[in-house]
Amino acid sequence: MVPRVVAVHPHDHGAFTQGLAWVGGRLYESTGQYGSSSLREVDLPSGRVLRRVDLPPDLFGEGLARFGDELLQLTWQEERLLVWDLATLARRGEKRYRGEGWGLASDGRRLVLSDGTDRLSLRDPATFAETGSLRVTLAGRPLPALNELEWAEGHLWANVWMTDEIVAIDLGTGRVTMTVDCSGLLEAAERRSADVLNGIAFVPERGTFLLTGKLWPRLFEVRFEASAAGP
Repeated sequence: MVPRVVAVHPHDHGAFTQGLAWVGGRLYESTGQYGSSSLREVDLPSGRVLRRVDLPPDLFGEGLARFGDELLQLTWQEERLLVWDLATLARRGEKRYRGEGWGLASDGRRLVLSDGTDRLSLRDPATFAETGSLRVTLAGRPLPALNELEWAEGHLWANVWMTDEIVAIDLGTGRVTMTVDCSGLLEAAERRSADVLNGIAFVPERGTFLLTGKLWPRLFEVRFEASAAGP
């Protein structure tokens, strides 16, 4: 599959994007790097940051998900899940977990965490305790480097770190059911000053996905379609 671009939006070229979430017509973004990690509310058409909360310099922001009236933000190696009030972006507290945090998503009943391997951790949204796990496979082989996550249209979608690929995962079996080649989104000149693809948000009211990357100057609104060569 390939992304068919339906709109292009500005994006803060200095944002080290770690996670995106679309909630009620608003875009929220988690950015990383020690000393510059943040949680942001972003105006999609202009790319302007409407609200921003900076993380302490010893925290590296990672994946972002909404559950109920809260935004949940992972940290990379600090084993702390930051809990934010969705309406005010005030800190409500935090929860602890073991290991690295990369991507986070919710299917409405539970949370799913990636840690950069082929393993996904299923989490209780109230306590963040692990309730199960599964290994992700592509054509029968483990698929490591799973990063940013998004639940949409019955699948868990994941960036594969250091690639231009997004995969759709069956949470019942762990099998990859679709792959999306996003290598054509940025122009060659843009790629020279950008980092890797990272950031997926689903816009249910339009049936589109928002895609960007670390230090990307643009955010792409797309639909996934079969390529001429097949799925």
